[in-house]
Amino acid sequence: MKLFEFQAKEAFAESGVPIPQGILCSSVSEVQVAIQTVGLPCVLKSQVLRGGRGKAGLIQVVKTEGEAASKAAELFASTHGVRRILVEQAIDIARELYLAITLDPVSAKITVISSAEGGVEIEKLAEEAPEKLVKIEVDIDGGLMPHHVREVTFGLGLDGDLAKKVGGVLQSLYKVFRKYGAELAEINPLFVSGNGDVIAGDGKLITDDNMGNFDGKYPLTRAHFDSDTEYEAALEGIPYLQFDGDISLMCAGAGLTTTVFDLINYAGGNVANYLEFGGPNYKKAREAMRLCLRNKCKVILVVTFGTIARADVMANGLVEAINELKPDVPIVTCIRGTNEEEAFDTLRVAGLEPLSETEEAVQRAVDIAAGRVR
Repeated sequence: MKLFEFQAKEAFAESGVPIPQGILCSSVSEVQVAIQTVGLPCVLKSQVLRGGRGKAGLIQVVKTEGEAASKAAELFASTHGVRRILVEQAIDIARELYLAITLDPVSAKITVISSAEGGVEIEKLAEEAPEKLVKIEVDIDGGLMPHHVREVTFGLGLDGDLAKKVGGVLQSLYKVFRKYGAELAEINPLFVSGNGDVIAGDGKLITDDNMGNFDGKYPLTRAHFDSDTEYEAALEGIPYLQFDGDISLMCAGAGLTTTVFDLINYAGGNVANYLEFGGPNYKKAREAMRLCLRNKCKVILVVTFGTIARADVMANGLVEAINELKPDVPIVTCIRGTNEEEAFDTLRVAGLEPLSETEEAVQRAVDIAAGRVR
């Protein structure tokens, strides 16, 4: 789960990472009140889950109350779905650093990545000037040790009090990383102010979904998603991605769903949505179909291979969904696996043709979407 900046900074502050004074606002009037506390100049930071906010104009430095109200109104009215703005004190920036902690799945170790050039696109820097990155590996069982901290600060060319402060931030960021079972904890940029203070200018925290939502502290909200349908799918626990094609997918198994997605593209079709209702969701055919019907699709393609998630159970669920929702688009099925003979019988009784080959089902769906067959 990717947290908003204000949530990441709350987690940072709890573990001792210095952050700017900031107030979260949901309206222009709240922004006007907030600047009385934060002061001017200040920064208006749109709370949206996307990168490149500065380049997109979603972060604005304002110097007057009138400018703050005007810019806040523009941000709330933008097409980026801005619902909240973090009003934050402006920092007197002397320099910027980069600091992040992530997991390396190959070595099964924690990786600390840092750079003396903060505020840049780190992926681009890694590609064009990898020598400017300082990377160290940390054993998960051993944890972050003092020599790791010294290796980072030395690699950044820091010494004295500044090295001590940056090292302290690294230690605090590591606490956040472990506490929240994070996949990534990042500060970019890490400000060094004119008077030598070290402050997290921005914050990114991505937690492992298996860690839960930490006793409801970070619940999923509509603002986490690009569409109502994606949000509803998340509440149901159904993996769902929205696209702009005309073939809706209902597949069981993430690997199978991805394969079918590719097969549709190879056959010249376009996917309307990725929906995976296998595993613990294999009895959720009605919910899955309801989500698919939210699209302006021309056909629904159902491809499953059930072992533990039985084919006959999924076929029964599909027929029940059809009887209840009465879809007005064709449905192509390829439901295979445990008790597939019973599944085929169920589909035939419901007037559906059970196909046995995934490639045949994909081609049928692509042809229907293209108007070549009915």
